[in-house]
Amino acid sequence: MTKKGFNTTNLHSDRRDQPEHGVLHKAIHPSVAYGYEDARELAEVFQGKRAGYNYGRQLNPTVTALQNRITAMEEGIATAAFATGMAAIASTLLSLLKQGDHIVSSAYLFGNTNSFFGTLQNLGIEVSFVDATDVNQVKAALKENTRLVFVETIANPVTQIADLRAIGVLCKVENLIYCVDNTMTSPHLFLPKSVDASFSVNSLTKYIGGHGNALGGAITDTGLYDWSRFGNISDSYKNQDPELWGITQIKKKGLRDMGASLGPEAAHHLAVGSETLSLRMEQACKNAQAVAEFCQQHSKVKQVYYPGLANHPQHARAAQLFKGFGAIMSIDLVEGVDCFDVLNAMDNIVASSNLGDTRTLAIPVAHTIYYEMGAARRASMGIADSMIRLSIGIEEIDDLLTDFEQALA
Repeated sequence: MTKKGFNTTNLHSDRRDQPEHGVLHKAIHPSVAYGYEDARELAEVFQGKRAGYNYGRQLNPTVTALQNRITAMEEGIATAAFATGMAAIASTLLSLLKQGDHIVSSAYLFGNTNSFFGTLQNLGIEVSFVDATDVNQVKAALKENTRLVFVETIANPVTQIADLRAIGVLCKVENLIYCVDNTMTSPHLFLPKSVDASFSVNSLTKYIGGHGNALGGAITDTGLYDWSRFGNISDSYKNQDPELWGITQIKKKGLRDMGASLGPEAAHHLAVGSETLSLRMEQACKNAQAVAEFCQQHSKVKQVYYPGLANHPQHARAAQLFKGFGAIMSIDLVEGVDCFDVLNAMDNIVASSNLGDTRTLAIPVAHTIYYEMGAARRASMGIADSMIRLSIGIEEIDDLLTDFEQALA
């Protein structure tokens, strides 16, 4: 079959799986239990010998339909969906790593992911934080017990771009799992598979769902990692094709054991929201570029952090890797301008902690989502007390610029 475009594939995803009654969207299946006329079939489902559903914590038809969508978006082989993006990250790493293992992570990291990595350290898993914009720093941090490298595509909130392609080559040579958080770019702007990533992580709450009305997360196996060479796979999950060993263990541990399950209603919201991903991202990226250029020229703004600006340290890298520069950006205000006063003066722009919404959202970074990190760690990440992070939405650009102008005034 001829490969179809991103939008066409996504829009017709549910229909291609032939859902009941010819509906175009997979129905919401709230049932937790599944009955079988032949108890032997139930046993075979539990044992992985037969496809099917056994209990709602592990599998649900509505969630399966969403997973199929994400797999197609990421051009992977399988996806596991979870209750949140953090549930996807935590379930993946806790399922694959054990005490004594070591991971290398970008130092420019989402605050909650950073906090979770602290939990891993408490459990005896070593974590080295490095400047992932330079592959040599990643390479220098590798140890004999290193199992995984974790990076984000566009760092939140200072927008550093990891050396994604070079790190992918390094991980391939060293037989390391390469986990790329694709949330800030989404599969529309970037495919981690293109840089040899083993996994792509998405907080579905953000751009894929896109409307701020449902939580969800996903981990997609790209099919590029050889799981037969990974020593932490349980023998219980080796009764199928080796390329599925990793994602099977994540599903069994993360969903069955940890219970980080995505509900069917949320899965439905996220699936329907995903159908306009490319349209929303195109408009949001266009708006973000205009807002960044406006702020760059404004006397009340000291610094603008946006990959679409020519003076961004990784501008050329972003232009080479991504279809667009994203819709996340941050600004530092000049001394004497209070970030809270600016935020309180905004009209259409909403003070909120979410991102990837249809609406433009803004938040004082140091005082909220990165507050627990402490001043020293914030400084090492380039987060100033005056910084405002902006998640640019799809409003008319003239309305956004007018709002920025009056708020900064």
